[in-house]
Amino acid sequence: MKYRNLGKSGLRVSCLGLGTWVTFGGQISDEVAERLMTIAYESGVNLFDTAEVYAAGKAEVILGSIIKKKGWRRSSLVITTKLYWGGKAETERGLSRKHIIEEIVRAMTHVINQGMAMYWGTSRWSAMEIMEAYSVARQFNMIPPVCEQAEYHLFQREKVEVQLPELYHKIGVGAMTWSPLACGIISGKYGNGVPESSRASLKCYQWLKERIVSEEGRKQQNKLKDLSPIAERLGCTLPQLAVAWCLRNEGVSSVLLGSSTPEQLIENLGAIQAIVLPKMTSHVVNEIDNILRNKPYSKKDYRS
Repeated sequence: MKYRNLGKSGLRVSCLGLGTWVTFGGQISDEVAERLMTIAYESGVNLFDTAEVYAAGKAEVILGSIIKKKGWRRSSLVITTKLYWGGKAETERGLSRKHIIEEIVRAMTHVINQGMAMYWGTSRWSAMEIMEAYSVARQFNMIPPVCEQAEYHLFQREKVEVQLPELYHKIGVGAMTWSPLACGIISGKYGNGVPESSRASLKCYQWLKERIVSEEGRKQQNKLKDLSPIAERLGCTLPQLAVAWCLRNEGVSSVLLGSSTPEQLIENLGAIQAIVLPKMTSHVVNEIDNILRNKPYSKKDYRS
């Protein structure tokens, strides 16, 4: 496993982390969840991500129970969680970009000063909001965010490749990215429709099914077929290629994986191996860009 600093902080995180969205407390059993965490931990993963809303709080409980059962040293783990939905009362919801940013920064500073957390970051915030949080922290001698959690994959590039690099260089905010396989779209399982056992077949994921069977979804599947020969030439699977493609971006501190089976997780962890990531050369990246035709350009690119 390779490790990178989370933004410009001193916190070292594994390049690949394990997420718990949909899976823990929902799509998989507690036994499978334990197996996944064990595989990840023994592979060098030290970053595990969850949220209070995942499975109505069950994901956090399962994650904590497994850590306690396995007896892993807490100091060897980096646990990230997210707050927003809370309870039903008006005072039990918050910490979103809709709330006053100064109050959020003040609350997170209090949490860290009380020893309940070591760092804080944002999730799905705009670059302007993150910059405002940083400015507020500096103005009132509080603690600024160190990372932004953002969606990033072959078909979603703008924010991570254009907006976040500027924030990293200016204020040290790193990128922790999620959904490297686009909720399974890039896994290859949807090339001939929606399998019954897939995430898109779940009743609460009708939106994902609609995305897959849409005209744009079919175009994406055709592009994935064009990418398959590149993966074969590099000696890896399409999912491994997609994960390695995310990691080739040095501005990405860690990529969060979501897996429902041990086989999926082992395959995705393979993206960090010598046979894949080191082969992600500029030539290969250009080949991929020529197929995708969606590379975003910054103002700097236009000026040059």
